[in-house]
Amino acid sequence: MPAELLRISAETPERDAVRYAAELIAQGRVVGIPTDTYYGLAADPFNLAAVEEIYRVKGRPETRALPILVNSIEQAVLLARELPAHFLPLAKKFWPGALTLLVDASNRVPLKVTAHTGRVALRWPKSAVACQLIEQLGSPITGTSANISGFPACSNAEQLLKQLGDRLPLVLDSGETGASLASTIVDLQDDQWRIVREGALSAKEIEAALSS
Repeated sequence: MPAELLRISAETPERDAVRYAAELIAQGRVVGIPTDTYYGLAADPFNLAAVEEIYRVKGRPETRALPILVNSIEQAVLLARELPAHFLPLAKKFWPGALTLLVDASNRVPLKVTAHTGRVALRWPKSAVACQLIEQLGSPITGTSANISGFPACSNAEQLLKQLGDRLPLVLDSGETGASLASTIVDLQDDQWRIVREGALSAKEIEAALSS
């Protein structure tokens, strides 16, 4: 059965649509949502059955961790075991936005979400849909890209439906995200940092923020 497609405004998301998606996520379901980069798969990262469902939906190897989306720096801090030196400077400069910070996970984060690495990728997206969904749930959500593992990421709901339409109960459709690049991932450990994936933010922008 194909996913239900529900139109939603990217700037001012309709409350009923957000509430409906949040109810499905609270039930352990996986929902396709727009973000500020590509469409993502939103689920409850603290529900192991929901986490397993994401891996099944994407055909993603369980050796690959799932990123988590938050809607505040404070929420992210709770998911980190200890804050590396560069965490707050980067978060305050680029959040909300296309920056993912990879840190040691606190014991709140299920090991399965970290692919048993004990490391978690955190991001506060510049997306009203994602942030209001987190607000409605009162909890972070997963933020892995909404595509079959190894296939291109989706910048609109039509692409998403072609890949995953028969594997999801609901897709929130806000049209094109306008993204051509994924978030930039920066690995932080103690006072060290390295770019794992250069995306929407350049290495020069990261360097400039840390040297200012």
